[in-house]
Amino acid sequence: MSQPFSRHRRLRKTPAIRSMVRETILHKSDFIQPVFVTYGTNVKEEISSMPGVYNFSLDTMQAEIQEIAELGIPAVLLFAVPEVKDSVGTGAYAQDGLVQQATRWIKANYPNLLVVADTCLCEFTDHGHCGVVHAHECDGHIEAEVDNDESLALLVKTAVSQAEAGADIIAPSNMMDGFVYAIRKGLDAAGYKDIPIMSYAVKYASAFYGPFREAAQSAPQFGDRKSYQMDPANVREALREAESDVAEGADMLMVKPSLAYMDVLRAVRENFDLPLVAYNVSGEYAMVKAAAQNGWINERGIVTEMMLGFKRAGADMIITYFSKDVVRWLREEQ
Repeated sequence: MSQPFSRHRRLRKTPAIRSMVRETILHKSDFIQPVFVTYGTNVKEEISSMPGVYNFSLDTMQAEIQEIAELGIPAVLLFAVPEVKDSVGTGAYAQDGLVQQATRWIKANYPNLLVVADTCLCEFTDHGHCGVVHAHECDGHIEAEVDNDESLALLVKTAVSQAEAGADIIAPSNMMDGFVYAIRKGLDAAGYKDIPIMSYAVKYASAFYGPFREAAQSAPQFGDRKSYQMDPANVREALREAESDVAEGADMLMVKPSLAYMDVLRAVRENFDLPLVAYNVSGEYAMVKAAAQNGWINERGIVTEMMLGFKRAGADMIITYFSKDVVRWLREEQ
């Protein structure tokens, strides 16, 4: 006689059955590892708010890149902390800039490792904003405005210089209006028609970026980024941003941050068919690390659930500081 209820547990009975019916799978090809490059030599400085993540000089970066390549992680996302900053972020588009030098070394020594170049000015400007700033004093305090169109010209220069250095993918993160169109036009004109753009299409003005700003020394010196990064309260706006970037020529779309924005990941996935990237940002990493170091959580279990969550929500790729750990765990399971 048939039961009046379903026996769902039949498909959970053994590890082999659970593995066979598993709907969402993590694979090393899902991951992109961020790497921070800084000036000087023999520098490997741990970022205090991001245990296990370091600022590397170009010489010490080499061992890090070797480890990433040996683990089979397919791509790195490069950020840089220059020695000298100025008001227009000259180091972002200099031929001998840190990102450019790191890219050349990686492509010469690990040609199959993809280099994703973060294309922004904030790490290179002395004011910490993502574009050209026109500031004036008003009632005893500084008011500043980021000039959208003037910034686009410098972002194009940055993207082209990164492509010239050998970057495989350009990833503009500045949130200026029209940045994908301008960069696509600039890359094409410079002969880089085949270089894809991974657009930070949906980037929120988030409190989760705090540790990154320590790592990249990129906190705004005045004001904030709320006039160009998105309001965390908005979802429909995210779809408008993504739609614009698709029309302007983006090849991939990103949602940043991701942990508190799973609904946004899902909405973007359901509305657009381009490859979708989730950025598991520094604050999300730091919270897990702090709790794990206090013995409050099982780090491996928590991180694995987070990564599965990003993929269930629709992400095809995940940028995360946990990439190396996750790939090691996947190896152990195999």
